[in-house]
Amino acid sequence: MKFAKDAFTVGMMTMLSRVLGFVRDMLLAAILGTGPIAAAFIVALRIPNLFRRIFAEGAFNSAFVPLYNKKLEQKGEPAATQFAAEAMSGLVLILLILTAIFEIFMPFLLGGIAWGLKDDAHKYSVAVELTRIMFPYLIFLSVMALLAGILNSFRKFAIAALVPVLLNVILVACMLLLILFGIIEQESVARVLSYAVTIAGLAQMLALWFYCKKQGHLPWFTKPTLNKDMRELLRLGVPGIIAGGITQINIVIGTGIATSYAGAVGYIYYADRLYQLPLGVVGVAVGVVLLPSLTRAFTSDNQTEANDLQNRALEFSMMLTIPAMVAFLLIAETVVSVLFERGRFNVDATIETAVVLRAFAVGLPAFVAVKVFSPGFFANHDTKTPMYYGAFAIIANTVMALIFAQYWQHVGIAVATSIAAWMNVFLLAFTLYARGKFHLDIKCAKTLPMICVASGLMGGVIFYTCQYLAPWLSADNPEWVRAGLMLCVVMEGGLTYGLFLHYTGALTWSEMKGFVKRKKPLETAADSSDKISTDK
Repeated sequence: MKFAKDAFTVGMMTMLSRVLGFVRDMLLAAILGTGPIAAAFIVALRIPNLFRRIFAEGAFNSAFVPLYNKKLEQKGEPAATQFAAEAMSGLVLILLILTAIFEIFMPFLLGGIAWGLKDDAHKYSVAVELTRIMFPYLIFLSVMALLAGILNSFRKFAIAALVPVLLNVILVACMLLLILFGIIEQESVARVLSYAVTIAGLAQMLALWFYCKKQGHLPWFTKPTLNKDMRELLRLGVPGIIAGGITQINIVIGTGIATSYAGAVGYIYYADRLYQLPLGVVGVAVGVVLLPSLTRAFTSDNQTEANDLQNRALEFSMMLTIPAMVAFLLIAETVVSVLFERGRFNVDATIETAVVLRAFAVGLPAFVAVKVFSPGFFANHDTKTPMYYGAFAIIANTVMALIFAQYWQHVGIAVATSIAAWMNVFLLAFTLYARGKFHLDIKCAKTLPMICVASGLMGGVIFYTCQYLAPWLSADNPEWVRAGLMLCVVMEGGLTYGLFLHYTGALTWSEMKGFVKRKKPLETAADSSDKISTDK
């Protein structure tokens, strides 16, 4: 239950960011739609988003956090802070060089990611310009990720999970001001938003910087050196980034292939935004909270605790992910229509985006399960095995996407991504089991089928409710009516799902209440106490 409480805290902070992200994307869909400038902006945004999800959502920390915790527990905080300072200095140096290379050679490098845009010279030049504007965002986000890893090691999860809200707040404010002043010309909007992304990255980094300083955990820049600790970080970090970012790398590959098909980039982007809500809220929360806990369990050679943590993480993640998958499969058109169908985002875009969303939904449990099983390797300082499996999944995804896209275009790309995710999860889970690092316990084996039953029953309720409310949920009705009814459907789904969970025995009311109860913040990660600390 301790794990669930920490994960719930991170999940709620992430939920706030994702909800604001939906507001951002609703405005973006209305202003840019799925046309050529929208495609250029989305492709340009994909690159910093790839790094945001890789670094800020756990892949970098898969190497940094275990090593930082090891220093913290064995040599104390001064040694851990020195290690963090060396890591931060080296990381910034590498990213400054990388940024300079990309800024200079962007016209050539972007063509390797989004080759389909090159068919339209103007659209491609806009994409190059926008990517150049946003690329420095990576430096700010990487430093932010390292600082977040430090705070997570002291079980201060909430502030690090809350900071990403700043990106969406700044972008939403920019779009509202543009609309207020009548600036809706697409290229102008795209440029302003690109600058806003970079400014938001700086704001996010500074927010964590000052918080770490206030808490007394702030590392400072030092002369980069390739000492033993840094070599170990590189040895673990590079494979960890590849393994932890597999889903995002596959999405970028899919986006690149989609640039060859009209409107496909937009359809994939908006469907991706929808399934990223449960993936972000659940997957990120599980990954962020599970890794430090597993590291401590394996370091103390407590296999029983480690296995219990992984089973509870699997239960918790599937409890929230499977109903989301069912909802996306059954009411995809309704969800897409209510959230995005306005302005330049028309009914055809709704239909195409909904089909892509269904294809992604099939892989949603796998996308989240990767976050459950990967820490079992990272906590044992094994980042190479997930990297090998991730590389296999990337190759499989690319081959399948290229083949499927010829027959089903954007839908085929999404199907390939989902299949590749399931391949990756099977390999990770089987290897952990074979090594004796994970096995399904009796409670989890009983709970998972009940979650599926409860999700199916909930799906039937919301499907028929949406069928009944269809005349009032259509785009012809006022926004407040559609939004209000959709909110009622979501609340109905949540309530009925909770009832079904309780009566099927998957989760009792006392366990549900336990997710939101919080203990007094007392100890840090370096302490051996079981009590937790979550910032408010």
